[in-house]
Amino acid sequence: MTSLTTAFTAEAPLEHEPEDGGDALTLGRRVRERRIERGMTLEQLAGAVDRAPSQLSAIENGKREPRLPLLRALAAALGVTVDELLIDEAPSERAALEIAVERAQRGTVFGSLGIQPIRVSKATSDETLKAILGLHQEVERLHRERAATPEEARRANTELRAEMRVAGNYYPELERAASQLLDSVGYTGGPVSQQTTSNVAEKLGFSLHYVSNMPHSTRSVIDRRNGRIYLSSNLPSRDARAPILRALASLVCGHEEPRSYGEFLRQRVEANYLAGAVLLPEGAAVEHLAAAKKQRQISMEDLRDAFGVSYEMAAHRFTNLATERLGLEVHFMKAHESGTLIKAYENDGVRFPSDALGNFEGAMVCRNWTARTIFSQPDRFNPWYQYTDMTAGGTYWCTSRVEKAKEGLYSVSVGVRFEDVKWFRGRETPHRSQSFCPDDRCCRQASTELTAKWEAAAWPEAATPTSLLAALPTGTFPGVDSNEVYAFLEQNERSS
Repeated sequence: MTSLTTAFTAEAPLEHEPEDGGDALTLGRRVRERRIERGMTLEQLAGAVDRAPSQLSAIENGKREPRLPLLRALAAALGVTVDELLIDEAPSERAALEIAVERAQRGTVFGSLGIQPIRVSKATSDETLKAILGLHQEVERLHRERAATPEEARRANTELRAEMRVAGNYYPELERAASQLLDSVGYTGGPVSQQTTSNVAEKLGFSLHYVSNMPHSTRSVIDRRNGRIYLSSNLPSRDARAPILRALASLVCGHEEPRSYGEFLRQRVEANYLAGAVLLPEGAAVEHLAAAKKQRQISMEDLRDAFGVSYEMAAHRFTNLATERLGLEVHFMKAHESGTLIKAYENDGVRFPSDALGNFEGAMVCRNWTARTIFSQPDRFNPWYQYTDMTAGGTYWCTSRVEKAKEGLYSVSVGVRFEDVKWFRGRETPHRSQSFCPDDRCCRQASTELTAKWEAAAWPEAATPTSLLAALPTGTFPGVDSNEVYAFLEQNERSS
């Protein structure tokens, strides 16, 4: 909106329609409140400033914004300064309520409903105004949730991945936060124990509570009022360190309720990063990896075993440190046994499968890539190494392992360009494949003979994932049943 304090030319109109109605509404209410305090009628004030009552009525209702000469005349007639009229604060609680309702009715959400706005007058009760405002806020909330479509989520995810690529997936502020947490509890080295993570929680003012009735849609729940962190007593891995640290990340990183899906994703990335940075401290992890690089024996298994973490966390943590601290550009991927790419990161130029918007997650991985060929190997207890020649650009080497989750089997893979494989264990592998993807003839298109034989005869029923046609989970924290969470907290507070 044009500033009310801007100097205007003599030829400018005396008033104009405000662009958003925000400051004009507050100014109008201040003029009205002051006029009533002085016992003046609208007609008396109009006469004092030589304007029609209808013009002043429009100003008081926030439908017109006075130019500076008229604003000065109004201030003089009301016995106040121009600055007093321009204070961006409602003159009373009632005025603040009226302004909020007027702003709501003039907004795009209210307008999209096709409802005729009500005229706010002295006769309109506070309860009526509060009801209208409450309904508007709820409709606006539903609109925000509806805006979190799968397309918006994928766009936000693609933007976040691009940012991570530029940063080399290394965030010094999170590294410092992790170091400070460990220093605060006297950590001196070695694998970070369960007791150490419990001490970190206690240092931050929180006690740990393991319960059997965790809300089904949550991994953990923080009760900030009573200083508690609730975790499931039936953790699949029997290792609560990572869940505790992810929960504490919201406090350490100063997370507030996410206002968008992009912010929700960023908070998840930060929580996972902080957990990894605490469980594999930068100094110790870099020392381990630098020694392994010197010996040309970098291994995700050794990193996992040295710090007592999962293979996936070790692989994630390696990508945090590889570029910034070891001078290696790498890629990481997690793929479901169906071939769907679940997570992906790269700064080594590998061309992941993607959609038209450049989003990796949800795309199908080539059957000839390490992340897929590992599923056909009989030995699931040893790492699988493979070179893959990409017609789209260069040769890459990958090491991969299979892990099990409730959704099925997943492969977790880490890879580098051919010229960097000299630093890794497994570089002598004889296993090699060739990928022509995204050409469908590589692995998605059946042979001419099979197509001719079965094209007209086959009629398969797709095992469509239930999430394929579903909308993105809604809510402040997507997918979380807030009613269930609040009832859970209430129950546990009463029983303590």
